[in-house]
Amino acid sequence: MIKKHWRTFLMAGLLSASGFSQAQLQTIDSIAAIVDDEVIMQSELKERIGILKKQSQKMRLPPDNVLHEQVLDRLISESIQMQMAERSGMRVSDQQLNQTIENIARQNGMSLKKFKKALEKDGVEYSQAREQIRRERLLSEVQRYRVGDKIQISEQDIDAFLNSARGKTATGEEYRLGHILIQLPTQANREQINKAEKKAKNLVKKIRKGADFSQAAVANSEGRNALKGGDLGWRKEAELPSLFANVVPDLTKGQVSDPIRSASGFHIIQITDQRGGTTKLVQQTRARHILVRENEIRNDAQSKALIEKLYQRIKKGEDFAKLAKEFSDDPGSKVSGGDLNWVNDGDMVPAFEKVMKKTKKDQVSKPFKSRFGWHILQVTDYRNKDMGQEVQRNQARQLLYTRRFEEELPIWLRQIRTEAYVEVKDDL
Repeated sequence: MIKKHWRTFLMAGLLSASGFSQAQLQTIDSIAAIVDDEVIMQSELKERIGILKKQSQKMRLPPDNVLHEQVLDRLISESIQMQMAERSGMRVSDQQLNQTIENIARQNGMSLKKFKKALEKDGVEYSQAREQIRRERLLSEVQRYRVGDKIQISEQDIDAFLNSARGKTATGEEYRLGHILIQLPTQANREQINKAEKKAKNLVKKIRKGADFSQAAVANSEGRNALKGGDLGWRKEAELPSLFANVVPDLTKGQVSDPIRSASGFHIIQITDQRGGTTKLVQQTRARHILVRENEIRNDAQSKALIEKLYQRIKKGEDFAKLAKEFSDDPGSKVSGGDLNWVNDGDMVPAFEKVMKKTKKDQVSKPFKSRFGWHILQVTDYRNKDMGQEVQRNQARQLLYTRRFEEELPIWLRQIRTEAYVEVKDDL
């Protein structure tokens, strides 16, 4: 949520670092509320309300007395949680904060520089936004630790969800469809119907022989999406028009249907892409490697020299696995002769994956360096593995977790508010 809706997020958090500094510089201030071991000052409350009004000029806010109460309630809730974080020793390092901010910018299609300018345009200083994001991340960590970690999703829960109507809709297969319509006039006669059907069947034959579907749609279709190459976009199985519901699931990617008759004419459907559901073929690579890293008795140059020697020995015919067992500094793979088992795209660090993708089966790569040290690798096999069911179950698990978290969080927030010492002053 932070990443995708940063303006809403900043408005909701509304922590002003400058507000604290201004509050400290004031010689006269008063207490708005006492919360356990901390106090919320009137200046902090006014600053938070002021920023909210400034950033919500185009939104309709509640009356001042209601807004005052809502903001104070949020400050009290935040104070309780921040004190919990402090007692638990929770911290957000500058490195973690920088990464979070970079992720927010990237998710919104911005560079960090553009993100800073967008903040300035919205009247938010970058320094105060940093502290607000740090605070919100700490609050999220407290909530995850106190609420999220207690939520258990069983395999039976997942099975029940996947078998429910909602589960089938949420995790079902999605299809991207191409569509061609050969239209019939209202109250078409037999000759018109036969002519349209013949045209549709000829188009299907041409497409199955290699003609481009989108070009055929532009040239022949009378459907609403004809000029888009007949693209209907992504549709979940449960959202398919009833006319196509019994046809699409039986098609494979790239396959074209026979003409489908309706009152409006003859339809031709192609699945141009599909995702989700219980089918997801993932290309996997099996590789083995030898890692030589710098240590107390060997510097980087010596490590490089050693991997070069091992590379030459393998090229002359020595056994890769035997050399890996003897020389590799990777404790996880050396006992199995350097075997890394099957890996998916993205599993390995970029430097390793780049070389692995360029290396053909049974070839040994030239020595290269990653952040772990110097490597040589050999690709031993490729395969396509169906990960669809695993992906679907993980998706269901996350949906169930999110639902329960959203149910449990308000209950927990009410509970900690009840258990805390809170005294709201009368001079508000």
